[in-house]
Amino acid sequence: MPSLPLFIAPARHTDPATALAQVRAIYDSSIAHLREALHAFVGGDDLTQPVRACYPFVRIHTDTVVRADSRLSYGFVSGPGTYETTLTRPDLFADYYLEQFRLLLRNHHVSLEVGTSSQPIPVHFSFAEHDHIEGTMSAERRLLLRDRFDLPDLAAMDDGIANGTHEPEPGEPYPLALFTAPRIDYSLHRLRHYSGTTPEYFQNFVLFTNYQFYIDEFVRLGRERVADAASDYSAFVEPGNVVTRRAGLAAAPGDAPGSAPPRLPQMPAYHLVRPDGMGITMVNIGIGPANAKTITDHIAVLRPHAWIMLGHCAGLQNTQQLGDYVLAHGYVREDHVLDEDLPLWVPVPALAEVQVALESAVAEVTQLEGYELKRVMRTGTVASTDNRNWELLPHRGPQQRFSQSRAIALDMESATIAANGFRFRVPYGTLLCVSDKPMHGEIKLPGMANQFYRERVDQHLRIGMHAVELLRRGGIDRLHSRKLRSFAEVAFQ
Repeated sequence: MPSLPLFIAPARHTDPATALAQVRAIYDSSIAHLREALHAFVGGDDLTQPVRACYPFVRIHTDTVVRADSRLSYGFVSGPGTYETTLTRPDLFADYYLEQFRLLLRNHHVSLEVGTSSQPIPVHFSFAEHDHIEGTMSAERRLLLRDRFDLPDLAAMDDGIANGTHEPEPGEPYPLALFTAPRIDYSLHRLRHYSGTTPEYFQNFVLFTNYQFYIDEFVRLGRERVADAASDYSAFVEPGNVVTRRAGLAAAPGDAPGSAPPRLPQMPAYHLVRPDGMGITMVNIGIGPANAKTITDHIAVLRPHAWIMLGHCAGLQNTQQLGDYVLAHGYVREDHVLDEDLPLWVPVPALAEVQVALESAVAEVTQLEGYELKRVMRTGTVASTDNRNWELLPHRGPQQRFSQSRAIALDMESATIAANGFRFRVPYGTLLCVSDKPMHGEIKLPGMANQFYRERVDQHLRIGMHAVELLRRGGIDRLHSRKLRSFAEVAFQ
């Protein structure tokens, strides 16, 4: 028999706060049990029996076919039955869980059952933030670790629920959320690695870019915002968890361990933090659809309110000028990284709320309107490819497909980010800037790029940040609409 933490009996709740308190009690007890045993093991104790702790679960049962308000996009279950999900990190997701519990209780007038699931917590996901344990053990000791603790199980971490391919076994509850606790923990673990910052600092609005120039400007603007004592932003966070608090604010206890890394991580993240989490995170995803999929796969578990791609593209229309903007209203998906998760026959539509915010932001920042605005910003299809050197192909297949699809711009990341937003029910949008026109003989020349970037990056970034402010001002209820919900949708946002 494995060594288990003190058992906490399941209980029913009609108050979201007490339900969350029990989730926290079960989770904290489980993590404490794992950490205590792990530190004993690292200290030389061989442990006489396996050590196990399991995630908390929340469950709801309803017998009625009466639907909740049809205008709702989340916060309700689709019909009679039992629905359940495992939960993790109640410290990080406290506000999110409270809101989901509140909506379920309000819309269904039944109790929430909270208890301990049978899903083990992998020991790797129990480490404290600054624990680095494996490096202190011999190879033989690390092998023995596998016999004493549960390890991450890929079978418990797939995206079948989000992809719509999950089929509950007979008698198994329907899912309440898109992600199980192990899937969330896996992504939180990877986010630290890829972004160089802890998940706690990620904000509800995310900007992606494929150029460091944008990050440099975001850093400048971020530091400028927190230097203003009247700013709505409370801190600016850089890789290595380096925190700059707003002028007049004292440092928080968690600020001290932060230090700039010797080299930047693969996809560094920067966070302009608001106390309510409604600030802006910006990530340099680098080049390519694989990177775009990787980072959005992981950020999706944080349930952001929107993500937007800001980057450079090749202009495909002869009438476009370098520096013109492209607002995507459709995508040609030649990126291939999501072919197994989201079939190519699935359309990835433009979302009105995000489109309007982006167009309004361009108009307000550039101070243009009407035909003058249309002169610098064109709305159209963006093609994304996984072949950076498509120009070198010995045939004209790409050009023909671009023409048939009415594509006006080409990049490598936008379709992936939009398609993953569609897949994970995260509102998405794309605003690109034309940096070259290879089909028309306009390629970047030495020196031209730097001048071009200096002239356009500042304005483009300010447009993206202003679009976020417009989305925030419009309210998240309008963002999380029914457009991204499937027939049998989960209740959690």
